[in-house]
Amino acid sequence: MWEKILNFIEKNSRIDLKELAIILGADETSVLNEIQKMEEERVICGYHTLIDWEKTSIEKVTALIEVRVTPQRGQGFDKIAERIYNYSEVNSVYLISGSYDLLVNIEGKTLREVSQFVSDKLSTLESVLSTKTNFILKKYKDFGTIIAEEKKDERIQMIP
Repeated sequence: MWEKILNFIEKNSRIDLKELAIILGADETSVLNEIQKMEEERVICGYHTLIDWEKTSIEKVTALIEVRVTPQRGQGFDKIAERIYNYSEVNSVYLISGSYDLLVNIEGKTLREVSQFVSDKLSTLESVLSTKTNFILKKYKDFGTIIAEEKKDERIQMIP
């Protein structure tokens, strides 16, 4: 039942428990118990709201930073990743394949603030060899949800 529950709540974490139970053909108490068990075991790690910040008056800058590091003996990439994800500016850290080792997602109020974080905090870490900052200019789809507005057909229909 875990897989079915996870598939539904990943797309809509606000789904009503009663509605989810009906969809799954299970009783509400069983579904609630399974969700609580998954939360305790950290299969479910949190619930998030996807916001289109461009539709608000709040200024935010998001950057994806590629980081090359020297893995530490006996700890690999875990210790440096931990140091990075403990910064409050950091939203996520991923170990990736390719020419860089870690992908760090951060937010700030301005380009300068993000750049300063990279130069003052991230680049100065002992294991960090190099960084490459990529600023997100526009989001089209995030977490499986299309954010971009659909283009309306503005052509004039000709009637014969």
